[in-house]
Amino acid sequence: MNGNIIKNTIQWLITAAAAIVISGCASNHPVAPAAAASADYSYKIGPGDNLNIVVWRNPELSMSVPVRPDGKISAPLIDDLNAMGKDSTSLARDIEKELAKFIRDPVVTVIVTGFVGPYSEQIRVIGEAAKPQILAYKQKMTLLDVMIAVGGITDFADGNRATILRTGENNAQYSVRLKDLVKRGDVSANVEMKPGDVLIIPQSWF
Repeated sequence: MNGNIIKNTIQWLITAAAAIVISGCASNHPVAPAAAASADYSYKIGPGDNLNIVVWRNPELSMSVPVRPDGKISAPLIDDLNAMGKDSTSLARDIEKELAKFIRDPVVTVIVTGFVGPYSEQIRVIGEAAKPQILAYKQKMTLLDVMIAVGGITDFADGNRATILRTGENNAQYSVRLKDLVKRGDVSANVEMKPGDVLIIPQSWF
């Protein structure tokens, strides 16, 4: 009798422990959609970007300038012009307006040569990544691209409980299967990223 009670108790404990492990590993968040990139995405300039400004027929006004931490640029005949959050075409038109005060019918081309992007569009990777860091978003950037950039996950990562915090969707959170993607090569676990995503990689409980 006592033997059966002990046996049943042990069996119940094993079942309960398994349930706890399974519930701990399961995610309460919906699975991240495979496709997320916007077809009309246009790169936005941010602090730290380098810009080549070319003024047609005015080589003395053409030069490479950095975007300052405050998001502005300075160039000949131009003081403190805001560049952050603009695409290269919009910024070129703004520069033309400024130069038109001094030269006739300026034609300007802006080429971005160093890509950092505005803070609101950068991809952030935190937790158990080999090299947690901030990455510039690129159109059609995928979870696999992010994992290659950060060197994969650590031995302590619970990769299949990782989540994407999507700031562009009011901080909606989606589950992703990093372990299946990185360790097992399961390409079905690869999903597209969106500007401003935060990839959170938790530590394994055991």
